[in-house]
Amino acid sequence: MSKTVHFIYLSFFFAVGIFITVYISIYGYNYYILPLEERFYNPLDSLLKPSGLLGHGFGIIGSLMMLVGVSIYMIRKRFRSFVRVGLLKHWLELHIFLCSVGPLLVLYHTSFKFGGIVSISFWSMIVVVLSGVVGRFIYVQIPRSIQGNELNLDELDKINQDLSNTLQKEYSIDYSLIRRIEDFLDREDYKHLSSNQVILVLIKNRKTNKQFLKDIKKSLVEEKLPNDVVKQSIKLIKQKIIITRRTGLLKYMQKLFKYWHIAHLPFAFIMLIIMIIHVAVAMAFGYKWIF
Repeated sequence: MSKTVHFIYLSFFFAVGIFITVYISIYGYNYYILPLEERFYNPLDSLLKPSGLLGHGFGIIGSLMMLVGVSIYMIRKRFRSFVRVGLLKHWLELHIFLCSVGPLLVLYHTSFKFGGIVSISFWSMIVVVLSGVVGRFIYVQIPRSIQGNELNLDELDKINQDLSNTLQKEYSIDYSLIRRIEDFLDREDYKHLSSNQVILVLIKNRKTNKQFLKDIKKSLVEEKLPNDVVKQSIKLIKQKIIITRRTGLLKYMQKLFKYWHIAHLPFAFIMLIIMIIHVAVAMAFGYKWIF
């Protein structure tokens, strides 16, 4: 998948998510804001109530999206026979889309009114979605190959060294400037961090790194290098900064990712089990949609 196709791929997911959120919110606003006892008299009640044509459909489609989103990502990740079927990160992006828009449709299915055992499933779903956002942040902090496999420290060091060699040999960057970059990156910021210091250090270093890149760009311009060389050099230096940060936080993020699974998966199973029970009970009582 080229960068252009990947951009269209992500843009489509984003556009669909925004469209569904905005369109249904505007369409059903006058209904959703009413107290429960007054909704029966609203013209949209037959469509948007949980058993209504649209409301019921939101629940079915949303549930299917979550089931498909969880299933396809687990199959792609667990079974080696599917390892060549697209990049893992692209499947993860599809998983995130389906498991974000799916819960949104389920929320509209409830018409923002829920109770009993279904409320347990709903709040489990909310926890799963929110923890998924956190999990995505942790996931991208762990360096991976193009196939989505985790890179070890030796592989990261080699990549970092290759970037330095490219800067020096292909772009003719002066060795003293390379040394300056290496000295900047060889800081103690990411060593011996406690868990409550990580976010603060990341925020602090964002500003420091930005200023450093600005200074390096100024130095490159002063050397009268071509604009395209300056642009590509800054791009490579940014990659070195990212790799250095991820190398320093590798063990911490791997440990955090394991803890995240412990929190994320149980709530996902609770949500799915109660959802299946809910669907079974609805079918037992004769609730049908368009079939």
